[in-house]
Amino acid sequence: MHAPLMEAEMAVQKSRKTPSKRGMRRSHQKNIEPSLSIDPSTGETHLRHQVTADGFYRGKQVIERPAEEEEQE
Repeated sequence: MHAPLMEAEMAVQKSRKTPSKRGMRRSHQKNIEPSLSIDPSTGETHLRHQVTADGFYRGKQVIERPAEEEEQE
């Protein structure tokens, strides 16, 4: 029936999906805003459960940032 060089047949749905079924499928596809917190010691806004850019987590410094070197002339 099928010639070896013919293209493979693709699956085709029997009937069109209703708007209700389409909406139910899309109900989980939403953009979630990131939850932000304010660090109590620095007042910096950061993502929850993440270390701030200054190395603070829950009011304590957990990462020592290296001192920035002066620019060489």
